[in-house]
Amino acid sequence: MALLSLAPGISRALDSGPAAATASAALISQSALLAAKPASATPAKPAINEDAFRETDVWGRIRTGYAIPDLSNSLVSKHVTYYSAHPEHMSRTGERASRYLFHVVTELEKRGMPTELALLPFIESAFNPQALSSANAAGLWQFVPGTGRDYNLKQTAFKDDRRSVLSSTDAALSYLQRLYDMFGDWQLALAAYNWGEGNVQKAIKRNQAAGKATDFESLAEHMPAETRNYVPRLQAVKNIVANPAQYSLHLPHIDNQPYFTAIEKTSDIDMKVAAELAELPMEEFKALNPQFNKPVITGDETQILLPKANAEKFAANLAQWGRNLSSWTTHKITSARERIETLASKFHTTPDVIRQANNIPQKTVLKAGSTILVPKTSASLNVDIAPEIADSAMVALEADRGQAKASRYKQATGETNSKNAPVSLVKARVSRDAAGKKKSRNN
Repeated sequence: MALLSLAPGISRALDSGPAAATASAALISQSALLAAKPASATPAKPAINEDAFRETDVWGRIRTGYAIPDLSNSLVSKHVTYYSAHPEHMSRTGERASRYLFHVVTELEKRGMPTELALLPFIESAFNPQALSSANAAGLWQFVPGTGRDYNLKQTAFKDDRRSVLSSTDAALSYLQRLYDMFGDWQLALAAYNWGEGNVQKAIKRNQAAGKATDFESLAEHMPAETRNYVPRLQAVKNIVANPAQYSLHLPHIDNQPYFTAIEKTSDIDMKVAAELAELPMEEFKALNPQFNKPVITGDETQILLPKANAEKFAANLAQWGRNLSSWTTHKITSARERIETLASKFHTTPDVIRQANNIPQKTVLKAGSTILVPKTSASLNVDIAPEIADSAMVALEADRGQAKASRYKQATGETNSKNAPVSLVKARVSRDAAGKKKSRNN
């Protein structure tokens, strides 16, 4: 069976709990404990002193590390007024942020970066890791596909690391540090994060040619409205976090300690099974592990994030499990004749189960070359999905033309019941029936 292990807690190591220590060695591998990834970015300022770690609340720790020069203008006032008038938004976003802020702040401090950058997901995604913009930007930090790939955020049918709490945070901070190194100014770095470094560079050259200043406010006239408001919005949130009472707002208390720890798994596991082992509602499980797109989590050395208490329950329950951890395997479509209805019969399930697992809409069929999830059979019970399959799997769909042709044929020939037939065919059929009855009476 699978080997899974408690890893040290991300952001200040969590000691393995007693349940982890007593779990069966066949199931729990203590030798696979993970180490936190060392920071490699060039510090932009001295690291936060130990006073930050004496804070009992993460908000206080963020305030301690403020380091970006303040911006004060009418746009900042406008956004402060908006947030003050919508306390439910601040409260809801703060509650979502409570899962992630300790980790983000700790990573910023490791790199010596300003801690108010931890508030950027307030602006980007309202701390919703499932957020997806009209430009296909995803996750807490709203990476578009191309930039995500530039920062090694894997995007496959099985997972999208743009939504991963750990991977996307690491990528976002690396990207922000790179932008700061490029411009030497955090406000311009933030503008470039939103607008693109090329656009900011062009705006700087334009002002330089005109003999004008090149700070954020001097360049704002060249920026689109979204970017012109971007830094002021962050400043507004920064002002509120600095003194919530001044704006009659309340921020939820966030303990200055890790919210989650990491489980390292070395075998496929159904998402439903993982949540059950952790005794965690699926909604909470997905909030910590939003990168997984399928009902099965594939791959070895893949981390699952869980609250500390639930990680200990996971280890204890896993030791008693005794069943297969995954019920899914893959099947590659080799012919257009392989219809979902046929596959459902072959794998002893229903078409709806296959459609739901693979996000296949009704009235569509699979193109040859597609790789889909199907329930395991007795021959594949103990076989995991190969990494190369998980990395390259794709699903290509097209309209079900066969179904459409059959429908058109039935309509043309009248081979439909009256309830679903076109009005013209129903009328013609009624006329023929009436004529036949009249002829019968005349005879």
